[in-house]
Amino acid sequence: MALKAFGRFTYEIDSPEVTTASVFDLASVSKVSATTAMAMILYERGLLDLETPVVDIVPEFASNAPLRRQVTVRMLLTHSSGLPAYEKLFLRVHTRDELLAAALATPLAADPGAKSEYSDIGFIILGVALARIADTPLDRFCQHEVFGPLGMSRTAFNPPPAWRSSIPPTVDDRSFRNRIIEGEVQDENASVLGGVAGHAGVFATAEDLAIFANAMLMGGRPILRADTLAVFTQRETAPACTSRALGWDTPSSPSQSGKYFSANSFGHLGYTGTSLWIDPVRQLSITLLTNRTWPDCSNQAIRQVRPRFHDAVIEALEANL
Repeated sequence: MALKAFGRFTYEIDSPEVTTASVFDLASVSKVSATTAMAMILYERGLLDLETPVVDIVPEFASNAPLRRQVTVRMLLTHSSGLPAYEKLFLRVHTRDELLAAALATPLAADPGAKSEYSDIGFIILGVALARIADTPLDRFCQHEVFGPLGMSRTAFNPPPAWRSSIPPTVDDRSFRNRIIEGEVQDENASVLGGVAGHAGVFATAEDLAIFANAMLMGGRPILRADTLAVFTQRETAPACTSRALGWDTPSSPSQSGKYFSANSFGHLGYTGTSLWIDPVRQLSITLLTNRTWPDCSNQAIRQVRPRFHDAVIEALEANL
């Protein structure tokens, strides 16, 4: 494992320096490191059937709309449920229960299975479904079954106050929470959900995320079997032109993973400027953690940085072979 830290928490010259012990808000990388990991474990234990209609697990999802009964767990994992990409639910609710109810009642934007559209709403609902199947909250399950067994000691939902000095701020939020967001989840919907959600909320160091990736490179050991991981990381054949696997993404063209990751690779991006890509052919994983959203989300340079970073790492490794 190679670790390297660059820069400071913010642009101010007296801001703390980033170190290899810095803890980052993973944003949507939570979808694979927590929610999808939980789904894989439940599937392996025979508790999760991918073809189960969501309404069979979460009856409130029905919302008196017949089409919603066609949405399956597989569709939530592959972002093909027909749910919209994003909704600012936090602007019209005040509590966790109210936000969950709003997510469960969000109208479909397309017929189930008709197209692939990345959906935070879908993963919020997936998190609810998995917690009900396991009869255990998402954060507690992941701590006991993923983070703990892998030795990811600096990974958590709702990181403790003692970690705050190690966490770069993600945003100067002047429109919703009216404070600098540091040590609490950047995503507003996840914030109203209490920091624990299927789509966001995990904080981790690059080393801990690399430990998770290494387990995936070892066929899921010690938390999963290789055949389970293979089911979840194989690209789906429908809807047409999707790059999605079950929970995971795979390289598209062009891809934020760059030009060298093999077709068997899998990974995910995070809104705050995080990413994880894993290539079982090269036996390589690359973790990139940044606070792209500081002081606001207007800077999109990460889209150019990510593929160049991945390419540079692989070119450097191959030059030394």
